[in-house]
Amino acid sequence: MAMTIHVDIVSAEQAIYSGTAESLIAPASMGEVGIYPRHTQMLTSLKPGEVRITTQSGEEEAIYVSGGMMEVQPHMVTILSDTAMRASDLDEAAALAAKEAAEQALKDRQGEMELAEAQSQLAQAVAQLQTIKRMRKKGR
Repeated sequence: MAMTIHVDIVSAEQAIYSGTAESLIAPASMGEVGIYPRHTQMLTSLKPGEVRITTQSGEEEAIYVSGGMMEVQPHMVTILSDTAMRASDLDEAAALAAKEAAEQALKDRQGEMELAEAQSQLAQAVAQLQTIKRMRKKGR
């Protein structure tokens, strides 16, 4: 039997995923990180993107996170995110509209706060679209 690690992914509204996995890949602020059972302890911020979980059965579960924090313990990973949803629940039309709105806000910006918020919204929309594109490639 393969070694496993327990994974919990929680958004501000609800628990999105809780279960055992063989591994996971997360969009850490310093780049994608792969986590396997008995990984050393780590605490890192996450950028918007896709968390890919390989389950015990070998299937891959994809979950979009808008950013957040990830805590890694040798036998457990916890991801806390403002927004998290299964990749299959993403709405491509809404993500495209959000991307266009963020790009327009970047053009029309007035102050530093508006710039930072528009950049954040653009990053989230682009990450959602990349997640959708990746799912299409895999035929899901």
